[in-house]
Amino acid sequence: MKFYFPDSQDLVSPTYDFVNDEYSPYRVRQRDDVYAHQAVTPIPYDGILVSKAVVDGSVKGAGKYSSPQRERFYRLGVRNFFRLPEPCSTIGDCGAFNYIDEEHPPYEVEEVLDFYGRCGFDAGISIDHIIFGYIPEDSDAQPEGAWITRQQISLDLAEEFIAATQKSGTRFEPVGAAQGWGPQSYAHSVKQLQKMGYRRIALGGMVPLKSHEILSCLRAIDDIRSPGTQLHLLGINRVDSMEQFARHGVTSFDSTSAFRQAFMDDRNNYHTATDSYTAIRVPQVDGNPALKRLILSGSVSQAEAITAERACLRALREFDAKETSAEDVLTVLATYESLVLGPKKKSYLDLYKRTLKDAPWRTCPCALCKKHGIEIVIFRGSERNKRRGFHNLTVLEAKMRTLTFG
Repeated sequence: MKFYFPDSQDLVSPTYDFVNDEYSPYRVRQRDDVYAHQAVTPIPYDGILVSKAVVDGSVKGAGKYSSPQRERFYRLGVRNFFRLPEPCSTIGDCGAFNYIDEEHPPYEVEEVLDFYGRCGFDAGISIDHIIFGYIPEDSDAQPEGAWITRQQISLDLAEEFIAATQKSGTRFEPVGAAQGWGPQSYAHSVKQLQKMGYRRIALGGMVPLKSHEILSCLRAIDDIRSPGTQLHLLGINRVDSMEQFARHGVTSFDSTSAFRQAFMDDRNNYHTATDSYTAIRVPQVDGNPALKRLILSGSVSQAEAITAERACLRALREFDAKETSAEDVLTVLATYESLVLGPKKKSYLDLYKRTLKDAPWRTCPCALCKKHGIEIVIFRGSERNKRRGFHNLTVLEAKMRTLTFG
C-alpha cells in the first residue's frame, strides 16, 4: 500500500528563529526551505501527487504556484523541483476539484499529455469530471442527468488519453480515472477502463463517502476487476479501513487530511499512534487578523495583548524545561484567551490541560519533536503549524507500517 502526498507547496525554513519569530535575513525560500521528505526521516510518504490546475493556475480560483515557480517546475521537472529522493514516485492529475463548477474539463488531452511527459511524471491520470453524489445499492433513486454526462465525459477522455499515450510512446504509466455515484456505476467505469487497456485505475469523487460506502463500491468492482488491475483512492485516508480496502485491489491512496488537521481542525491538531491532541493557540498580536481588528476597534489594548502573548510563550517554554507547572501555564493562557476570544466564544483551556498533562511531544521519536520540543504544539504561524503537519505525516507513515496487507 503506497501513500502519495498531494503537493500544495508546503515547505518550512530550517533556520527559522522561534524565539524571535523571524526568518534569517539570508533565507531564499526556493533554495533553502525544505519539504516534508527532507525535514523528517523516514520519508513520510511513498511519493507525491501534483495537479496541473495547481501548477498552471489556468482554472478560475486554482493555482498556488507563482509565475517563477511555474517556470522553474517546467524547467526542472517534477523530481528535481521537489528534490525527491530515489524511492519516491510521482503521479500527475488534472485537479478535478478545481473545475468542479465547469460544464466540461478545461483541458485538452494533448496538453495534459505534454504536462506529464515534459515534467517527467512516473504516472499520469486521465482527465476526469468529478461527480458529487451517492446512491446506495438498495436505493430506488435515479442518478441525475449531469452525473451520467460527467461519467461519460470522463470515460471518453480516458479513451482518448490512453490512445494518445500509446501513439506517442510516453514513458509515464497511464492511469484511468473512474467516476460514479454508487457501487454499480463505479463498477461500470472500471469495466470500461479495463477494456480500454488500463491496468491502474484511480477512483475519484469518493471523499464525501463513508468507509462502508467505499467498501460497497469496491465489492461491486471486485465482480469485474481483472486480477492485475490496481486501484488508487483519490483524496482518501481511512487508515482504520485500509486493510479492508487492500483486499479489494486498492494498492495506493493520496490525502492531505493528516497534514491539514494540524492547523484546520478545531481540536485534533497533534497526532500520536493512539490519540490526538489540541494544539495550544498563541496567536501573534501583529499577525492575527481577528486580534488586529479588536485592537484597532479599541476593544483590546495592544500593549496588554503583547504582554500576555509574550507571557504565554515564556510560560510554555519554561514548562517544557520543567521550570513551571501546567497550572501556572494555564493561568497565563487563560489571560490571553480572554483577550483574544472574549466572553462569548468557547474556551480551549480544558483541552490545553490535557495536552500539557500528557506532553506527547516529549516521547515522540520524530526528528521535529526532538528538535523543537513544545514549539510543535503551539498553534501559531505557518512554521510551527506546518511542522506539526509534517509530524502528523510521520505518525501516519508509522501506522501504515503496522498494517498487514495480503
